[in-house]
Amino acid sequence: MTNSLIPERPLLISPTLAATIGLKEAVLLHVLSELMLQHPPVYRQNRRWAEISMETLCKAMPFWEAGKIKRVVGSLQNLGMLLTENLQGNGNSMLYAINQPDNTQASSGKPMPGHAGSRNPEQPSNQASASLIPLDWMPDETLLEQCRLRNIPHEFIQQEIPAFVQYWRDRKKIQYSWHNTFLNWVIRGWESKRGIMQARILEEPISPDWQPSEDALSILELAGISMSFIEDSIAEFILYWKEKGVASSEWNTRFIAHIRRQWDRYQHALEHDTAPRMIPPDFSPSIECYEILAMANIDPDFADAQLREFILYWQDRKELHASWNTKFLQHVKFRWSQQLKSSKPLLDKITDRSWAD
Repeated sequence: MTNSLIPERPLLISPTLAATIGLKEAVLLHVLSELMLQHPPVYRQNRRWAEISMETLCKAMPFWEAGKIKRVVGSLQNLGMLLTENLQGNGNSMLYAINQPDNTQASSGKPMPGHAGSRNPEQPSNQASASLIPLDWMPDETLLEQCRLRNIPHEFIQQEIPAFVQYWRDRKKIQYSWHNTFLNWVIRGWESKRGIMQARILEEPISPDWQPSEDALSILELAGISMSFIEDSIAEFILYWKEKGVASSEWNTRFIAHIRRQWDRYQHALEHDTAPRMIPPDFSPSIECYEILAMANIDPDFADAQLREFILYWQDRKELHASWNTKFLQHVKFRWSQQLKSSKPLLDKITDRSWAD
């Protein structure tokens, strides 16, 4: 007795259909067509419907998981070849219909028990073969009604039609129905536009007392950036964007990017100045130092005005430091920050040496 390598009846797939709509889609369509013959039919809108459970589909196609089957069902819906409807109180089964006329029995208009009617099948099509989208294609009234039920404005739908037609004509894609494809196109487009509109509503100019969120500070700290460096940069960040007059809903994101850029330049300057020494009497900040200050929107003249006091202070202390450029950066940024937000008397400002700690 010989053992057969094919112990059960094989699936027969049309090569032409598989080449047209895809192998997975052709397999599922064939399986559904056979299963529908094994289940009691319901005739509505010139289509033959049948209730089939996901368990039955998985048993018929053991090489696919339920999630895979659902994705292929969705693909067939987008191609306009398959119609589905939910069943009330039965989440494991659905009504399926192949989107082609079936005149076996006149439409009774009676849905199966428990039918929720949550989706409206497409109107019968006179075309049973796939075709390119016509240049003058327009959505029918059923499709427009489905869009209205999703609160999509009629003006937006009309604006999308030319782009939709041109997109699919350029790709020379053939479909059995353009109904579901256009519906998905409009839904995605409207959700994207609505998201942009919501973001614009939240946009506002930066306020003088703006502070980064705890999340933003946490992200910067985790990146190894000094908290004192971050705090010293807040005032200059506010001033820069206040003068720009820009409105945004993402000030924390902009602040994180700003601090990261400045910190990278700061670290670069620190890495290239490593020999401890006393400050030279003729010390002059490097070009990179001024570039970092310019990124912080600090006037070079303001920086130069701090130079003489800076040199004198450190000469008196006779301390050795690896990078006088770094010290000067800290000093100027501190002075700039104090000028922006401090309201202390002039005498306090002159005698303040907290930047040297």
